[in-house]
Amino acid sequence: MKVLVPVKHVLDYNLRPLVKRDGTGVDLSNVKLSMNPFDERAVEEAVRLKEAGKATEVVAVSIGSVKAQDTLRMALAMGADRAILVEADKALEPLAVARILKEIANEEGPGLVILGKQSIDNDASQTGQMLAAMMDVPQATNASNVEISGTVATVTQEVDGGLGVVALTLPAVVTTDLRLNAPRHPSMHNIVKARSKPLTVRKASDFGVDLEPRLDVIRVAEPVVRTGGFKVSSVDELVAKLKEMGVAQ
Repeated sequence: MKVLVPVKHVLDYNLRPLVKRDGTGVDLSNVKLSMNPFDERAVEEAVRLKEAGKATEVVAVSIGSVKAQDTLRMALAMGADRAILVEADKALEPLAVARILKEIANEEGPGLVILGKQSIDNDASQTGQMLAAMMDVPQATNASNVEISGTVATVTQEVDGGLGVVALTLPAVVTTDLRLNAPRHPSMHNIVKARSKPLTVRKASDFGVDLEPRLDVIRVAEPVVRTGGFKVSSVDELVAKLKEMGVAQ
């Protein structure tokens, strides 16, 4: 079974995002970018499936700028067999990403597509679901455990109020939660070895899909700075304060 793992190149989760002065987006110049943490879990799970003899090949794919090669090389160092970079001139919305991934899935024929449930830059949590619908295959989201037996994937999901378990007939799409596993730290030997693994570069325009955005970004701004709290000595004083703040009438 081949496993396809989409990964995204995002602002490192240890850094605080800064908004551009013109308010058009997040400033990504001269900052560290790395693999989306949710996608790290997906790569780790795919590699574990291969090590357990459940998968025969792990293919990582990323859609973005040429700098996304760094994230793909990290996936290769973690244990992926080869990688595909789809270069895009601008950031693509989840719908466009799903369309490209569908075309790649049609070419590769994976038994499982596993990716992070969301990316930490926009938190859209849409790509996996859209991809499953386009491929017309079963899906499971928010996976905290994945087990493969023959042509069936049993997935434990994080749901409101606890856990849910679903069984999917492969091929299928699974999106991962952070609780799924703890990603490995590649050794220096594997990092060097990753440089010789195949990495194919393609253009987003080559897939013949609609890449036009559906959303217009009006303005990006920093969150409002929270002010300190205050203590009150009585209910009447509390109500008066709330009225003063416009919270109560």
